[in-house]
Amino acid sequence: MKMSGGQILCEGLVREGVDVIFGFPGGAVLPLYDVLPEFPLRHILVRHEQGAAHAADGYARATGRVGVCLATSGPGATNLVTGIANAYLDSVPMVAITGQVARPFIGKDAFQEIDITGITLPITKHNYLVLETSSIPSVVREAFHIAGTGRPGPVLIDIPRDVFAEQIDFHYPETVEVDLPGYKPTVRGHPAQIKKAARAIAESEKPLILAGRGVLISGAHRELRQLAETAQVPVVTTLLGIGSFPETHVLSYGMVGMHGMAYANKAVSSTDLLIAIGMRFDDRVTGKINAFAPHARIIHIDLDPAEIGKNVRVDVPIVGDIAPVLKELNKLITTANHAEWIEQLEDFRRKHPMVDASDGEGLLPQYVVDKIYEVTGGEAIIATGVGQNQMWAAQHYWYNKPNSFISSGGLGTMGFGLPAAMGAKVGCPDSTVWCIDGDGSLQMTIQELATLVQDKIAVKIAVLNNGYLGMVRQWQELFYNKRYVATPLYCPDFVKIAEGYCIAGLRVTRREDVVPALEKAMAHDGPFLIDFMVEPEENVFPMVPPGASLAEVMEAPRKSRKGLIDTSSLPVSNI
Repeated sequence: MKMSGGQILCEGLVREGVDVIFGFPGGAVLPLYDVLPEFPLRHILVRHEQGAAHAADGYARATGRVGVCLATSGPGATNLVTGIANAYLDSVPMVAITGQVARPFIGKDAFQEIDITGITLPITKHNYLVLETSSIPSVVREAFHIAGTGRPGPVLIDIPRDVFAEQIDFHYPETVEVDLPGYKPTVRGHPAQIKKAARAIAESEKPLILAGRGVLISGAHRELRQLAETAQVPVVTTLLGIGSFPETHVLSYGMVGMHGMAYANKAVSSTDLLIAIGMRFDDRVTGKINAFAPHARIIHIDLDPAEIGKNVRVDVPIVGDIAPVLKELNKLITTANHAEWIEQLEDFRRKHPMVDASDGEGLLPQYVVDKIYEVTGGEAIIATGVGQNQMWAAQHYWYNKPNSFISSGGLGTMGFGLPAAMGAKVGCPDSTVWCIDGDGSLQMTIQELATLVQDKIAVKIAVLNNGYLGMVRQWQELFYNKRYVATPLYCPDFVKIAEGYCIAGLRVTRREDVVPALEKAMAHDGPFLIDFMVEPEENVFPMVPPGASLAEVMEAPRKSRKGLIDTSSLPVSNI
């Protein structure tokens, strides 16, 4: 039978298990949009292509499946670039489909022509310019295989308008073998290296696990927990590793890095064996690189061999997929007792607790996040913008489930929160999804409020409104003599903006109104926005100053017992 290139593409997407596409139409993709209704594919019309990429990203992180976004040629394609780069740096499986001018016009500066494959070459795992309609099935199969296997990442497929429209005789093969000789990720770790790691763990007196996003990508949270509990090894995480290990677990010591818990950073500085799993030692985690984990031997387990030894010295490198590597490692691990080491970490936690959200005057942003945790019972998926709101959401909500914290890590993309929350809610419709955002970050993609309404996506939005570009202002306060240049931020009335989009909204200025407002949002069937007017110059602490080591962490004057776990009733073997 004859099918158009657009129909062939849609058939390929269906066969790859795609159920939703986030996109925005245009001339080069009209032949594709014309046939979309013929297939069981839900199309969500975003208001800006960047929102499509971030929504596909949030969908992928929440579900573990490949997210799909779609844009036309020229500006439509370039508007995807930030979202593609974000997915690349955070290892998120995504397929971005772009239209291109018709084949006879390529290279002639035609209307809305841009070399999007050239532009995205450094920020994709692979990309394709499809010049033959008959190539679409194999390209789709390869793209999804590359995006979702090995170290995940975005793949771009650029298809000219006339390729979408061209009709060919087509029979979709039942199986399409993916033969990519240059793409063979190492899945199983080397047995000798795994034995070395097990021996190092057995010999260690102060072992510490540092878990990253690779644990979540591999679905290895159960194996991680088994390792920690059997060997009695405390666990800290990177920002994107949050959720890989239950934060209410007695062995959990929170997030490390620039705004990590002070006690977690001190643990890294005191350990004699750091077991780094599925993380890449980026600068926000390590601080001053030559002072990172100064007393420790380092085991590094990662799927990507390029990450081994890239930033820090490694004593026991293991290249492989996290889940199978940990399964083999767990076979060699024996029960241990590190009571003295854990008591030292508990002492760190007692002496260096987190900020007390109930202390001080006014409405503190940390208090809002604390109450979101209480009202949701810790069961929500939290998506964030970037800046102070991101760090407060990471610090003051307890994440006990995998893929429950969705945030931009490597690229630090403001505007990520709202569309990512939208994608997460579409992928997990039965879950409560909160977007915790800042007044600056929200305004970068605020137009996606319309998408929430049109597609009935019940995301709840908490705006931590401090009237500043908060994180930049914090740096100006601490390191630039309080010269607040270009950081005071005029904001619209977010409640009226929400109402303009037919979204219910409230403004909260007092602590006593926080919980009632959150409860009202939770009880509401559709999207809901709360504008929390928080303290304008509240800072994120702890903070490791630029160029400093993790041991030189700055702490806030206010303290609390957030993060303290009562271990008095537990047997020594369990702590």
